[in-house]
Amino acid sequence: MQHIIQLTLPMSSGFSETFIHPIVLQDAENLILVDCGYVGCLGLLEAELKRHGITFDQLTGLVLTHHDHDHMGTAAALKRANPRMLVYASSMEAVYISAKEKPQRLVQAEKLQETLPIEQQAFGEMFCSMLRRIEPVEVDVLLSEAQLLPWCGGTQVLLTAGHTPGHISLFVPSACAVIVGDAFALEDNLPVLANPQFTLDMQLADQSMEKLLSLKAMTYYCYHGGIFLS
Repeated sequence: MQHIIQLTLPMSSGFSETFIHPIVLQDAENLILVDCGYVGCLGLLEAELKRHGITFDQLTGLVLTHHDHDHMGTAAALKRANPRMLVYASSMEAVYISAKEKPQRLVQAEKLQETLPIEQQAFGEMFCSMLRRIEPVEVDVLLSEAQLLPWCGGTQVLLTAGHTPGHISLFVPSACAVIVGDAFALEDNLPVLANPQFTLDMQLADQSMEKLLSLKAMTYYCYHGGIFLS
């Protein structure tokens, strides 16, 4: 029994409602959640998992592709709900996820705030405040490029830096599928860089998107936009 399950959670951007798509990797021994949503969405996540017959205490692991608020915002609360669940991330992202170093996204937002026009100052401060509210969580297992994990017959870690310094994606050869995270998004059924205005290194982000597309997987699971069938 091997399944890749796409979850759907609503998320407000402040101007409109959109959707995000955490992923569950399921096999006979593992239930791995990949990314978990924003601060305050624990109840929505619980309901969506239950819709697929999954409870928090069944989760064996949580992979955080990177430290953005909409990917790890509810990680600490989820870890409290299931202390046995292991948290996985790259070593470069782990220092921000655990707040051992100041998160790069917050550094970026605070720097941007200094140059925002007056009419955007309130929104910018709200965004910074939201980032400061993210509760850190300890990372139990550090992941590295090309590392092979036993989930779903073998899942390979791919370093896809650019959006953030240690962003990772996951390749599941048995399903010919890639879990993209924010390495790219899907717009009008086409892959595009996710939130380029917030991408920390555009050149690396372009390279990472090409790296994933060069795999020529059948299915790409995009956190923003849903499923891309190549």
